[in-house]
Amino acid sequence: MFVVDSYDVIVIGAGHAGCEAALASARLGARTLIATLNLDNIALMPCNPAVGGPGKSHLVREIDALGGEMAINTDKTCIQMRMLNTGKGPAVYSLRAQSDKKLYQMMMTKRLEDQDHLDVKQLMITELLYENNRITGVVTELGEIYKACCVILATGTYLKGKILIGDCSYASGPMGQRSADQLSTSLRKMGIRLMRFKTGTPARVDRRTLRTKEMDIQEGDLDGHAFSFLSMRKNRNSDHCWLTFTNEETHRIIRENLHRAPTCNGAVTGIGPRYCPSIESKIQRFADKKRHQLFIEPEGALTNEMYIQGMSTSLPVDVQYAFLKTIPGLEDVKIMRPAYAIEYDCLDPLQLDSTLAVLGKKGLYSAGQANGTSGYEEAAAQGLMAGINAALYVQGREPFVLTRAEAYIGVLIDDLVTKGTQEPYRMMTSRAEYRLLLRQDNADLRLTQKGYDLGLVTEERYTLFKQKKQALEMGINVLKETVITPTADSQSKLVQIGTAPIKTGTTAYDLLRRTDVTYASLQSIFSLPTVSVEVMEEIEIMVKYEGYIERQQELVKKLNKLEQKLMPTDVKYESIDTVSVEGRQKLAQIRPRSLGQAARISGVSPADITALLIYLEQHQRERKEYVSK
Repeated sequence: MFVVDSYDVIVIGAGHAGCEAALASARLGARTLIATLNLDNIALMPCNPAVGGPGKSHLVREIDALGGEMAINTDKTCIQMRMLNTGKGPAVYSLRAQSDKKLYQMMMTKRLEDQDHLDVKQLMITELLYENNRITGVVTELGEIYKACCVILATGTYLKGKILIGDCSYASGPMGQRSADQLSTSLRKMGIRLMRFKTGTPARVDRRTLRTKEMDIQEGDLDGHAFSFLSMRKNRNSDHCWLTFTNEETHRIIRENLHRAPTCNGAVTGIGPRYCPSIESKIQRFADKKRHQLFIEPEGALTNEMYIQGMSTSLPVDVQYAFLKTIPGLEDVKIMRPAYAIEYDCLDPLQLDSTLAVLGKKGLYSAGQANGTSGYEEAAAQGLMAGINAALYVQGREPFVLTRAEAYIGVLIDDLVTKGTQEPYRMMTSRAEYRLLLRQDNADLRLTQKGYDLGLVTEERYTLFKQKKQALEMGINVLKETVITPTADSQSKLVQIGTAPIKTGTTAYDLLRRTDVTYASLQSIFSLPTVSVEVMEEIEIMVKYEGYIERQQELVKKLNKLEQKLMPTDVKYESIDTVSVEGRQKLAQIRPRSLGQAARISGVSPADITALLIYLEQHQRERKEYVSK
């Protein structure tokens, strides 16, 4: 073995977590290496080539606000974009984009290769080097040594990956890539606990064999959208998706072959995602449902491959053909890639702290599906945070942590490191208790300043951000200052825009609270400043939901008192007799950053929190007495 080079940070894996981690680390000035099993599969989308959706779009916008890359790359490679949940409140609006899979990879690869302070290499990492529980580097299968102060695990589903299709199984990562078997062994030798999870993907079918006229077309929004704050809003739709459904014949074929499905016959030992189950799991769990919806989605502009969203399965290929041909529009279908299930190793996230550092292993971080999550967006969000904190660690700077009240990213990481997960974790809006504050539309207002202070947000973005913020403040102030009296002219104008007349003098701000009034309609009859569509939408949400937003802000202030009570890093929880036995065990395992985090740990009771509060007060008093001496 020989030493090839030395780095500040080494990122293992170049999926969505690895890409964001490496870019963040390098952009903060840390000399970084990203190691991938195959240079041709950087930013691979082995499942649906789509970004966003409920809960996930919030993560993408937050990644963008902090200076990450996913949103920018999605806008550049989008072939269809839609806003979901528009019939509900703005807290759950969700942007979703269908991407060109190959173009997404190519654009992200180019971004990595052009990044200063970042080297991109094709390497199979087989071992982590460490001394005195401190990471010192990595070893490759060729005997190469790369020294490092920090290593970020972003291994996705490659650790001891195993593909299963009916009776056939073989060691593999997603889409026929190599699996990383030896690295799992190295992690276990270090004392890291690994879990066994599984996920799956549907068949890819030939577009030329589909009867799309027999399906319901799903068009993108004609109104322009964009994920990134830096992208222009425009119509990005160049292709369509289609909707079709399974039927009772489909279900009959699947039921009769359940004994041949590894996910049902015991061949799969890993735990699968509850919110993205295989079709065989759906048939069993929802036996009373006569049909399940399927979205037929393009994989790119230069391929005939189509993705069957909602049809993940591990059944044999002959059964896949049999049930697919029962579906309207798929009667003549030809499979280009069969569906499969994949098992893989991942870390128990309870071994991580809020910075995504592995407890007791200095310099080791973990992000993405390696932490038991599912989804590109969850992976990218963790990768960004791990990359930031690894670089800050190398530079001797304070770590960067987002709270549950600041970002969906904070909810995601807090859930993982505080509660753990027994199945692949998926972000949903229902997981965020402050979701009216954490909307996708205000991610830039919440996080751009933080990204700028870190050094990730460019001057260009920061200047545009300040302009938007100023436009918002001006728009709100003008609304409050514009007084409307019940003159005949004013009443006529209000009737003109379809709202009720006023009885006494009021402000344009109060008029905008009405459900049937928009900023644009008020602007058409009164002198209001011209602002961008984004600013206009933001103003309307801020005004119409002001009361709800203020109530959530008050709740956050109350709960922040617990978050601000930081736990000393050297607490010996097992010695605090006033805390329950279970509470002591859980606290010692998770080592919460704050009293607020401690209160969210399963098994830690309110009485335990009271005991910890007393302990903290005693600890602070003793420290003051020691310092005074």
